[in-house]
Amino acid sequence: MKSHAILFLATVLFASAPASPLAAAEEPSAARYITSLLTVQCAAWNRGDIDQFMQAYAQTDTLRFASGGSVTLGWRPTLEGYKQRYPDKATMGTLAFTELEITVLAPDAAIAFGRWTLTRGKDKPTGLFTLTLRKTGTQWRIIQDHTSSGS
Repeated sequence: MKSHAILFLATVLFASAPASPLAAAEEPSAARYITSLLTVQCAAWNRGDIDQFMQAYAQTDTLRFASGGSVTLGWRPTLEGYKQRYPDKATMGTLAFTELEITVLAPDAAIAFGRWTLTRGKDKPTGLFTLTLRKTGTQWRIIQDHTSSGS
């Protein structure tokens, strides 16, 4: 009977423990790093620096950017698309990210949800975004971006 109680207790403790102590320990710092990455990205946009804004994205051919009913594959085509749609500071406006929620899925994978808003002279478009991020080495980078417009 005593061995059943020990086995039961061990099962309960194991089942309620985080999948990986390392993952649980890294989660807060991963969320802080990703928040910082997005803050730096937003600041670059607000300076009119699309090249720096794009540093948050993985510079790969498999980067996936979905917006406006179409999908762009690759870092370079995504950069070129941004530069085409936002040729100057007035078009870029001032970007703000709000309602940010980051879920760390694994030590090297996370999802971020949020709202974006552009404040410009004549309008204030807004929408939602979902980012999939992957950690390579010590850096988190966006590998998928699905951005929708609400206005």
